[in-house]
Amino acid sequence: MSMTPKGADVGAVRDEDRFDAEAVDAWLRANATDFAPTGLPEIQQFSKGASNLTYQLTYPELQLILRRPPAGAKIASAHDMGREFRVQRALKPTFPSVPEMVALCTDESVIGADFYVMQKLEGTILRSTIPPDLGLTPDGLGDLCRSFIDNLVTLHAVDPTQPGLAEIGRGEGYVARQVAGWSKRYRAAKTWNVPSFEKVMRWLDAHQPADVKNCVIHNDYRLDNVVLAPDDPSRIVGVLDWEMATLGDPLMDLGGALAYWIEAGDSGAMQWMRRQPTHAPGMLTRDEVVRYYGEQSGLAIDDWRFYEVFGLFRLAVIIQQIYRRYHLGQTTNPTFKRYWVAVNYFDFRCRRLIRGT
Repeated sequence: MSMTPKGADVGAVRDEDRFDAEAVDAWLRANATDFAPTGLPEIQQFSKGASNLTYQLTYPELQLILRRPPAGAKIASAHDMGREFRVQRALKPTFPSVPEMVALCTDESVIGADFYVMQKLEGTILRSTIPPDLGLTPDGLGDLCRSFIDNLVTLHAVDPTQPGLAEIGRGEGYVARQVAGWSKRYRAAKTWNVPSFEKVMRWLDAHQPADVKNCVIHNDYRLDNVVLAPDDPSRIVGVLDWEMATLGDPLMDLGGALAYWIEAGDSGAMQWMRRQPTHAPGMLTRDEVVRYYGEQSGLAIDDWRFYEVFGLFRLAVIIQQIYRRYHLGQTTNPTFKRYWVAVNYFDFRCRRLIRGT
């Protein structure tokens, strides 16, 4: 039987995110292979999800995970349950660090939206602090960082032409599409209390490099999206949240990952936004991560500044898209109330990097 990962932050379902447990149970019994647990599932919700919503379905015999879009979601590409399901199913044979898929539902009459169900992974998910009972020393945290990057290098080495993966991307021109696409998304999501980001968007457009290669990228690779082995917390056994996975440039993927990587010496404003324990003694610095990735992947990294600025800008857009839903009253999750402050800070930080300070 799967156990809830430590640090998973699972609890009661928010009123706005409830669905009919009997309807889901009936659909699973009719559509999932060899599915015959006892009774109805207890439904709990993971509190940390800021985009797609994640739930735990607990039966006496097993635990499953259900993923669905949030109410009021308008960005279809970011909430495509079928695509997220198919990407993980296609990756599983060659990249085992994905959960086993159970079933995909595209009948919105069941809970009011598409959803998919997958098996639960046993292990630990790190949040802002490291649980003392993990016993991770500074040396162990260094090993964890290297394991985290090694796993990303392994993903980037997966054959992107295999069935189920070749069709998830659009080929060359990824960097250019990302700069244009995220700029368009920001302008569409802007509210009165955040900056224009126009200077940053112009700089990114003028300084974009050519793609270094085309490979499978996760696009939201963070420490709180990986599951650590129960018997060895420096080893990664699972990668979660594949909603933005595609074929693209691996350095853009690394830049996106390091936008979340806040070090011990970073400013108080950055520490306020920290959601993973990358400040702890023994964790690699951002520069060390970039250097180690280059060594393990064999890719030359000549000008990191573009990828760093883009990663921060993209994160600002993601946060602003979520905040706009709160701003418009489409969600009442109090977690999102002050996201506009973070968007302002990211504009400041991007400008500093562009100036070279």
